[in-house]
Amino acid sequence: MTSATRRVVITGMGAITAAGTGVRALWEAARDGRSGVSELRFERYPRQRVSRSAHISGFEPAAHLSEQEIKTTDRFAQLAMVAADEALRHAGLDTQVPLGTRCGTIIGSGIGGAWTSDDGHYNFYIHDARPDLLAIAKVMPNAAASQISMRYGARGPSLAISSACASGTQSVGYGMHMIRSGLADTMLVGGSEALLTPASFRAWEALRVMAPEACRPFSDKRNGMVLGEGAAVLVIEELEHALARGATPLAELAGYGTTSDAADLLRPTVEGPAAAMAGALADAGLAPHEIGYVNAHGTGTVLNDIAESEALRQVFGADVEALAVSSTKPIHGHTLGAAGAIELVITVEALRASIAPPTINWLAPDPKCLADPVPNTARPRQIDAALSNSFAFGGINATVAIRKV
Repeated sequence: MTSATRRVVITGMGAITAAGTGVRALWEAARDGRSGVSELRFERYPRQRVSRSAHISGFEPAAHLSEQEIKTTDRFAQLAMVAADEALRHAGLDTQVPLGTRCGTIIGSGIGGAWTSDDGHYNFYIHDARPDLLAIAKVMPNAAASQISMRYGARGPSLAISSACASGTQSVGYGMHMIRSGLADTMLVGGSEALLTPASFRAWEALRVMAPEACRPFSDKRNGMVLGEGAAVLVIEELEHALARGATPLAELAGYGTTSDAADLLRPTVEGPAAAMAGALADAGLAPHEIGYVNAHGTGTVLNDIAESEALRQVFGADVEALAVSSTKPIHGHTLGAAGAIELVITVEALRASIAPPTINWLAPDPKCLADPVPNTARPRQIDAALSNSFAFGGINATVAIRKV
């Protein structure tokens, strides 16, 4: 079979977010417009200005991981392992049998082991304490991919992609291309982020992009994003390989496009995101009118929402106002390197349910943004194909296209 005929399908998904543990909790929250954002206060940061975040409450690593795994992992890797376990079980794969050399792992993360870094620096500078002997191994951005590979015996390609908010989507895209090229038959792909530490939270406050109350993508009076943490992992396989073992494809991973603005570190362009979407459509062999839903990057910041709206207008033309486009970040927060994977999970569920999830907290139209981003209430919608967008600091743009099998 040539690489051109190797179709790639999604056969399993796992997630852990502020909406709860599991894909079902995430999808139901997104569909019903139930936000996981709540109050978060740091003991080590008494002058905290913003207190709203989409953090995971009550996560007990011991309920999911062995004592040795807990000792050797940062929170971001722990979340990824929980998501991977659900994804493998969802795909009908035996988690007790090594996955072998034809299965690889790509897990994206924008930050890596943020809590290990924060605790280590605090204990070093304040308490002159002995460092964690495994700190380096826990901090490295590839720790999640490596831990998942070791846990499940996935001896194919293993790597991390760290491209800020596009990390999760790029991990999916490159995993798809590895299967298409014949390097693997199965890939565990996704993203994980656990960056809600006192120091990182302060750094985001300094950028003045965090909403003090609510994230309102594409809305009038929007004033910023809400940070979140979480992980999502997807099992993707070559179609015939999946069918041969009796798996049920959830959706086809049909196309991928990625570009660089090569312009400003923080300010997005219109051309870069538009080219990424056009690239995903071309790769999938889809025309714009065949797309029924777009899960937007939709951060709720002033400039990003305007740029993405204009990029969508460039790609979809006059049809854009009839297109179902929404942002689910007010539900699960902006999870940076995990965002693309989490949002792809939601997009797959939207495709399967024929429901476009809402953009909650929307107040009124902004003339520079999309006029109808499925405001506040989910909408029944025929969805045969969909896009999921991720646009990152550094001018990195990535879009994946999926369709029904």
